Amino acid sequence: MILRTCLAASTAIALTAGSPLFAQEVVNVAIIGDPDTFDPMVSTKDIVSIVTQHVIETLYTFDEEWSVVPLLAADMPAISDDGKTYTIPLREGVTFHDGSAMDSADVAASVQRWAKVASRGMAIADKIASIEATGPAEVTITLNESYAPLLSLLAFSNSAAAIYPEEILADQIEKPVGTGPYKVESRVPDQYTQLVRFDGYTQPGDAAGERAQTPDEIRFVPVPDPNTRVEGLLSGQFDYADSLPTEAYDRIAASDVAEPVLLEPFGWPIFALNHKEGLATDLNIRRAIQAALPVDDMLFAAFGDEKFFQTDGAFYPEGWAWYTDAGTDLYNINDQAKAAEYLEEAGYDGSPLRILTSRQYEFHYKMAEVAAMALEMAGFTVQMDVVDWATLAQNRDNPAVWDIYITHSPFLPEPALTSIFFSSSREGWDNAEKNEILARFTSETDPQARKEVFAELQAKAYEDVGLLKIGNFNALHGKAKALDSVSPSPWPAFWNASKAD
Repeated sequence: MILRTCLAASTAIALTAGSPLFAQEVVNVAIIGDPDTFDPMVSTKDIVSIVTQHVIETLYTFDEEWSVVPLLAADMPAISDDGKTYTIPLREGVTFHDGSAMDSADVAASVQRWAKVASRGMAIADKIASIEATGPAEVTITLNESYAPLLSLLAFSNSAAAIYPEEILADQIEKPVGTGPYKVESRVPDQYTQLVRFDGYTQPGDAAGERAQTPDEIRFVPVPDPNTRVEGLLSGQFDYADSLPTEAYDRIAASDVAEPVLLEPFGWPIFALNHKEGLATDLNIRRAIQAALPVDDMLFAAFGDEKFFQTDGAFYPEGWAWYTDAGTDLYNINDQAKAAEYLEEAGYDGSPLRILTSRQYEFHYKMAEVAAMALEMAGFTVQMDVVDWATLAQNRDNPAVWDIYITHSPFLPEPALTSIFFSSSREGWDNAEKNEILARFTSETDPQARKEVFAELQAKAYEDVGLLKIGNFNALHGKAKALDSVSPSPWPAFWNASKAD
């Protein structure tokens, strides 16, 4: 620990003394790892979204109430009566970081790429008939069938429908060129990413809120060890620290220089199951896993205090529009003997159940430890593969090397943003009845009817064990007391951040 802390401190000194650009107002942010790409179109990782939202923009975004509002679009789209045609007006006078002006050709080509390479874009590619520039400042998206979540997909910051200059579009984009308030000045892998103010930035409309470009510079420092993030925050090394262990709450609250930021409720831990290859392709194996997990013990091990978690099987908490208890009689069964019966029905031969997890999100690892013990009691042979988050993110795309990987998600404003529901996702949950329910859900436009269909989808997720929700949790971040104008968020933005003298 002392060595890690010293290394982190020396990195901060190096950034101050030798960074490529001296700046008067610098915000230092500790995140759990290094972004492996600056192209948010091809990534669903939070660490990519947190950084790239400052650099790359989308047609729409979410306001503080999670309503979709224009960002690069000039207004909400005109939607045809049949719900199949979206005519989107574009803001004029928007400039990319390379000095070129954004036009409809850039936007159309970018959204076309999104439908080909982004996981969320690919999930609806078969519903898109065309994406065309229909005027110098207008793009039209024509669908084969109505698709209610389209605007939410266009607004989301991971697997994002990012807008780039048409000239740089390729299978892989190495150098990010966006329209955002900051641009990437330099990056030293495993040390820092340095963003500096983009002087050619044009502000969005009032609905999206001002992006004031207050700091001259924002530095994102990868600090994989959670306790080192805490120590860096308490020492004043970092102005903001992401994803902190809950046991640090009291220390941070008692600090003279820092304060806790509790996101309540934040989201849900997920045991994602491999439906493409391996043990979890067998329904009885999945039911055995579902029956064996001691959810209460897992949540307590992960978070330690009930103020940080709720034992709740609904995919959305009470009070949210999407709340339903459909199917939750299969939540938190905690019956290893019943799990053993499912294993016998499956003809389980003792092959290892491979759990892929990381300690960079410490609560993932703690849940995995408790789950492994219960699964072994039920009769599983368990293989824990503990890797860094970057390796996990790479390995989860290879269905040959895992049966379960552990992740989490914030509660998202639109259920269709949860890619795991789609058969095109890396998990590959391809159940015919589920697919039919999902198709009805995404094509339905009436809000009340959509809620009713979502209840069917949640019930099917429990019945077919499409995924395993562990519970609800409140996320702990931390910030310097001197840091202002950073709204609590799963993806905190720092363009308005300022530090008191």
